[in-house]
Formats: sequence, structure tokens, C-alpha cells
Amino acid sequence: MDKRVFLIICDSMGIGKAPDAEAFGDAGTDTLKALNSSPEFDVPVLESLGLFNIEGVDYREGTDRPLASYARAEERSMGKDSTIGHWEISGIISEEPLPTFPDGFPEELVKKLEDALGRKLVCNLPYSGTDAIRDYGEHHLMTGDLIAYTSADSVFQIAAHESLVPPEELYRLCRICRDTLDRDPRTAVGRVIARPFVGQSAGEFRRTANRHDFSLSPPKRSMLDLIKGAGLDTISVGKIWDLFAGIGISEAISTKSNDEGMRAACELAGRDFHGLAFINLVEFDTVYGHRRDTDGYAAAVTVFDRQLKELLERLRDGDMLIITADHGCDPSFTLTTDHTRECVPVLIYSKTIASNDLGILHSFADIGCTVCDYLGVPYNELEGASFLDRLT
Repeated sequence: MDKRVFLIICDSMGIGKAPDAEAFGDAGTDTLKALNSSPEFDVPVLESLGLFNIEGVDYREGTDRPLASYARAEERSMGKDSTIGHWEISGIISEEPLPTFPDGFPEELVKKLEDALGRKLVCNLPYSGTDAIRDYGEHHLMTGDLIAYTSADSVFQIAAHESLVPPEELYRLCRICRDTLDRDPRTAVGRVIARPFVGQSAGEFRRTANRHDFSLSPPKRSMLDLIKGAGLDTISVGKIWDLFAGIGISEAISTKSNDEGMRAACELAGRDFHGLAFINLVEFDTVYGHRRDTDGYAAAVTVFDRQLKELLERLRDGDMLIITADHGCDPSFTLTTDHTRECVPVLIYSKTIASNDLGILHSFADIGCTVCDYLGVPYNELEGASFLDRLT
């Protein structure tokens, strides 16, 4: 039987205690601990797999007989965003941080972008996305100026009203920005993000599900390139395609919600393929983490736990399921609304592999190496180390 790996990224579901969290201004942050404090948090399936058995998760008892192997993974890359996190999971460690603009983008660069776009840009500050459309949305509708903003992450975001700038036109404008920013490594941010919104006035503006990310191309080959190069399937679900600029992906399934992502995962479990299904569930981060909505985040993980039960029932002998995250976004941390530097959980389940405590992984990249190893794909190009032998 062809081997299949389902790699699910619960976007931003960190488990705290990163060794270098203080250097990132995130000492004491712990996304999972915050979720555990909510009355909306009910995750019997994740608990049965061993989520609370992971080293350092000391606020809840683990199960006596975990069904999965489990580990705590530390990030080595110099960043705490989705691009850097997914790249490291796939075997690429970023020793240098991607450029950020804590005071906004330089005037000279803004002028270059405006000339390329043929439109004016307003805001140009680190901003919450919901606040940006509240404060600048009416100006945008009156003038046609685009709302440009950033955050603590390496991003350039453009918000525009769908009635004035339809999503496909906004995507075209974002591609222009991507090309302009990439001409200088000092401005080549990790992602250019299209942020469409709707509504009639400041109190009614809301972002839609038509977000689209335009990522910097990975600096070297990832596990996706190696698996695809070996003639196997690499199926992306959700924003995986965006984060890797489509490189190394044989099939892309677009989703606009966690529900769609899990439905796609369950449908793939019923399909014949040989290789990797790489799935991102982005709403944990965008809808709940950044908005510091602890109960909403907890309720969303509870729904995921129910959907996970269905996926587990559909897995075949020879399938491997890995559940992890790309960074933290502690909803109880109120100093900022940005991502938080945390370790992430790693759960590895297969009907044919016994559970094992893997302790601490010193890089997310070990995950990508293990995926390749399990699929029989040479992975010597990747950073990190496989832990497959410790599973068997």
C-alpha cells in the first residue's frame, strides 16, 4: 500500500516556554495554557493522542496510554511568523530574520510602490488589520487610496473595499508590490497580503475570507521539492501554496476556513495518493489569536477536535498523521496583538506505530526530515534530523 502523510498545521497553537522567548518580548506566553483556561476548551481526542503528555505542559494531567508519539519542538529560525515557521517545518532554517518595519516603510520605498501601482497608499504603520479598516476605510472609499500597513511580522498588507477594488484586482496590485519589494533584499518581506473588506461605514467594515498571501520564494529546496522530485504527490490545503509561492506543490486545494480545511483532509483520506497532504488551519491565528479572543480560539480547537475524530477513523494502515503548529499567538497576551515566540506541539499517529515520548526536538526541521524518511525520500539536503527510528 502507498504510504501517505497528513501534516496538519494548527496555525499559531504554541505551547509556550521557548528558550529565547524573552529576546522576542514574549516571556511567559503560552497559547495552549490560555486555551486550557477557557470553559469552551474540550479536546478529548487531542488529549487521547498525548497533547498533555508533552514535556513542559504541566497544567493538566496527561493520559496513561497516549495513542500517538509526542514531542515539544523548539524553533531555531530567527522569526515567529507563518512563513519562517512553515519553512523550518519543511527543512529550511532561517538564520537571519526577514526584514520588518516597526516604524512603517521608508518614504522612498512608498513612493516607488505608489508609482508602480498608480495609486496612493495611506496609513503605512504597524497596525491591527481590523483597526486599519476602521480608521482608514472611509478615506479609502472617498479617495481610492489603498490602506497599507505592517506588523511585528515581515509583512506588507494592503486592505481595499471589494466594491471599489475587486479581489482579483487587489491580487494584481499585490503581485506588483511583491515584485517591487523583491528587488532589494532589505525590503523583501516574507509576505505581501491582500486584505479585502466590505461594509458601509467605520463601525460596519469587516474583512472577508478572500485574503490571499504572496510569499517570498523559499531560499532553498524544501521537503516539498524533494517529495515532488521523487515522483510523489505534494498536496497543499489552505495557505500552504501561498507560503511556498507554489514551489514544490503538485496540487493545491484552496480553503477559506478551518472547516473547509478539515473537510478537504477527510476527503483526501478517502482518495488514493502517494505522498504528502500538507494542511494549514489558519483561522486559529487570524480570527482568534490576533484578536485576542481566548474563548473563540478555544471553541475553534474544540470543533477541530471533533473533526479530528472523523479523520482518524478514515486513516488507513500505513498512513501517518502529524499535528503541529508554526508559532504561537497567545490570546491572553495583551501587550501586542502579534505572534508570540513559543515551542510547538508535535503529535505523530499511525495505526501501525506504537506511541513514544520523543522529548524535545531542537528544530521544527526534524518534522520535514521525518516526513521524507517515512516516504522513502532522501533528505540530506534538509536541515534537521529524522526521528523515524525513534517511532519504530
